[in-house]
Amino acid sequence: MLRPWKLELEIDKKLSKAVYLQIADTIITDIRSGRLKAGDALPGSRNLAQSLKINRNTVVEAYQVLINEEWVISKERKGIFVSEHLPSLHEKRRHALHDSSHPLTVPGSIVINFDDGHPDSKIAPVTELARAYRQIFGIKAKWQMMGYGDEHGDLEFRKMISQMLNHQRGMHIHENEISITRGSQMGMFLTAQSLLTAGDHVIVENPGYQPAWKAFQYAGAKLLHVPVDQEGISIEAVEKLLKEHQTVKALYITPHRQYPTTVTLSLSRRLRLIELSNQYNITIIEDDYDNEFHFGYRPILPVSSFPELHHYVYIGTLSKVVAPALRIGYLATKNQELLKKIGELRKIIDVHGDVIMEQAVLQLIREGAVKKHIRKATVHYKNKRDFVFGLLNRHMKDIADFTLPEGGLAFWIVPKVQLDWDIVTALLLEKNIKIIHPEQYSPNPINGFRLSYGALSEELLEQSIPLIAEVLSTFF
Repeated sequence: MLRPWKLELEIDKKLSKAVYLQIADTIITDIRSGRLKAGDALPGSRNLAQSLKINRNTVVEAYQVLINEEWVISKERKGIFVSEHLPSLHEKRRHALHDSSHPLTVPGSIVINFDDGHPDSKIAPVTELARAYRQIFGIKAKWQMMGYGDEHGDLEFRKMISQMLNHQRGMHIHENEISITRGSQMGMFLTAQSLLTAGDHVIVENPGYQPAWKAFQYAGAKLLHVPVDQEGISIEAVEKLLKEHQTVKALYITPHRQYPTTVTLSLSRRLRLIELSNQYNITIIEDDYDNEFHFGYRPILPVSSFPELHHYVYIGTLSKVVAPALRIGYLATKNQELLKKIGELRKIIDVHGDVIMEQAVLQLIREGAVKKHIRKATVHYKNKRDFVFGLLNRHMKDIADFTLPEGGLAFWIVPKVQLDWDIVTALLLEKNIKIIHPEQYSPNPINGFRLSYGALSEELLEQSIPLIAEVLSTFF
């Protein structure tokens, strides 16, 4: 494949800006100028590293920045290409800003991306994971490694997951009641396809997590949206819908830290949901997407840990704990008939999971490396949360409402006046800041956005939050 583009770049190691960012910024500049066009191939990381006389990992890191910020895409076995869908601005502009004598400032050419709460890949225990992976691959006989495994995942790994859930989350689960998946979204899809049929209704939080909604809709289910307040999902609204609809099959919740608002479902509402689930024979699908990162005394136990609950599917992930790119999730349920259907479907689409990686992660857990990393990461994220809270108090307390979350990797920001979010997101992009548009959380207009901090450095947070406040303040 021809890659005629030549990178015009002189690496200056005396600059405070990291070398990989110098590379990324130069490529972004070439894309913006039109020198690099949509679909153009970039040099291979090895070739570019050789031409620049730098470590290949530096080029890989630069390319990862470009992928994360959506300037380029990676095509398996083909290479890195300029994205066909480059970041663009809405044509709308707030009239008052057009007339302003103070033009918008740009904090460098990097797009600062406030995602939905990704962890910081820089602190992931990648070295330990790579070591464990090599050891497992060397210890196990080749015939064991290359054969097909159990569709629900490695038995020893499932035993370890069951111990974690029982000891740390108060559950009463057996390894034969667990299925290992490639991330929590696969767990959601398998559950939806195995539990739901066309015409079933699923109650969901509003605002909420749309990828899960899509999994339910793909199975033919219809969604019933229930509002969320400071105590979580509205029980009165749930009960009303259960009385009105005889075809409600499931209730999907994120009770530990509701997505996207971060509120915790109160104990009284948890207990009432359990009563309603048992009374109406509906399954509670509990998505516990970031249980590990809790900064208070202890995380709230899952709804699924209550022995009174008859029907549930509990879904979690290790991706945020070990490494963002690691696709290992799990689901747990007492419903053996449902678990059998999930296993049969898993065989069709994936046969079985990554046994070698499961064994490697298992080794890290047994060695205590995962526990050590969680302790380290919790301190890291708590410090960053407190840092962001200080920035928000300094720049946004007069224009928006927000609370200090007890855990997780994001704040929920609610401006004190109603905003036009098409204009807000466009103006922020002009400042090279990208947030998730609130329409991604709800089918109805909502006035709030999720400000994640996990994957961003303190420098970028300190640079971007005042600019976000500046844009929001133009509406007051």
